[in-house]
Amino acid sequence: MGSPLRVLHVVVNMNRGGAETLIMNLYRNIDRSKVQFDFLTCKEGVFDSEIISMGGKIHRIPYVTDAGHTGFIRALNQFLKRHHEYKIIHSHMDKMSGFVLRAAKKANIPVRIAHSHNTESEGGFTSRTYKWYAGSKINAHATHYYACSHAAAKWLFKNKSGEAFILKNGIETDKFKFSQQIRNAIRRELNLDKDTLVLGHVGRMAPQKNQLHLLDIFAGLNKQIANSVLLIAGEGPLRKEIEAKINALNLNGKVKLLGVRDDIDAILQGIDIFVFPSIHEGLPVTLIEAQGAGLPCLIADTITKEADMGSGLVDYLPLTDTAIWIKRIVSLDKQIRPRIIDYHALSKSGYDIKETAGQTQASYLALGEAAI
Repeated sequence: MGSPLRVLHVVVNMNRGGAETLIMNLYRNIDRSKVQFDFLTCKEGVFDSEIISMGGKIHRIPYVTDAGHTGFIRALNQFLKRHHEYKIIHSHMDKMSGFVLRAAKKANIPVRIAHSHNTESEGGFTSRTYKWYAGSKINAHATHYYACSHAAAKWLFKNKSGEAFILKNGIETDKFKFSQQIRNAIRRELNLDKDTLVLGHVGRMAPQKNQLHLLDIFAGLNKQIANSVLLIAGEGPLRKEIEAKINALNLNGKVKLLGVRDDIDAILQGIDIFVFPSIHEGLPVTLIEAQGAGLPCLIADTITKEADMGSGLVDYLPLTDTAIWIKRIVSLDKQIRPRIIDYHALSKSGYDIKETAGQTQASYLALGEAAI
C-alpha cells in the first residue's frame, strides 16, 4: 500500500477554537492510512502533541503580527516553495487565506482550498482594512471553496459563494449523549447543588462572543432566581474586563470562569440551559455540541438559522432586549425537559462527524487523484 495523501492545513495555531475543533474531529475520524493531515501554523497550540502522535507534521512560520506584512509573505513564499510534497493546501484563516493561497499558487500547488468559518472579521479599523485587502485575493487564487454555512460562504466568497462545498461542523455524537452519572460528577466537581439552575456558555473571551452582555442578562436573572449560576468556559483578551464586571455586578461565586477545558462534553452534562449571545458566527461547533447534549439553547438572532439542527432546542432572541432573554430562561426553568435527542436526525442533518469525515476524505482523495 502506498503512502497516504498529505493535506496541509493552514491555521494560526491549533488551540481549542471552533475551526480547530472541527479539524481535529475530522482528523480523528478519517482513515489516516489514506489521508494524513499536516499543519502550517504560526504559534504553539494545545493540540500539537496529539497531532504528532497521530503522524501529523507541524511546520511553523512567524505570524504577520510578529514578522510584519513583508516578513509574513516572505516566510509563506519560502515555505511553500520548499515543500513540493503538498498537492492540497487547505487554509482556515478566513480573509487572511488570500495571502496563503496566492503564495500556494506561486508555488504551483494544484489544489488550493479556502475555508470560511465566520461571517465577520475581528479587530479595529486598521486590522479589518488589512484583512479586507487579504480577502480580495481569495477568489483569484483559490481552486475550491469550503464553508461551515451558507452565511459564512456569502461573507467570504461573495459572488463565488454558490460554488462552496458546505462542510458541516460535525461532532462525535456518542460523546455528548446525556448521562446522569456524568452530570452528578461534574456538578460535584463545580460545587453545584442539584437544584441550582445552571446556565452555560462556551466561547473565547472576545468581543464577538459578547460575554459582557451575557453578564447583564445573568445579573437580571439572578435577581429573579437566586439559586442560579453561570458557567463560562474559554479564555481570551477580555478576561480582565469580564472579571471586573462580575465584581461590579456583585456576582462573585455566582459566575464561574472555567478557563479552557478539554471536557466540554462533560461540562454540557452539568448545564441546564445553554446561552450564546454572539454578535456574529459562521456556524459554532459549541452550539452543535450543546444541541447534541440535548440542551435548550438561547442564541442571538444574529446567528444563521443553519445552526438549528431541527431538534426543537433552539430559540433565537434579539440582543437589543435583555428582558426577553431573562423571561425565556425563567419559563424554561419551570419546564422539565428530557435530555434525549434523535441521533438519526443529527446524522441526517449532516452533523455526525463520522459522516462528515467520510465525505471530506472522499473529496480529498478525488482532488488528490485529479492533481497528479
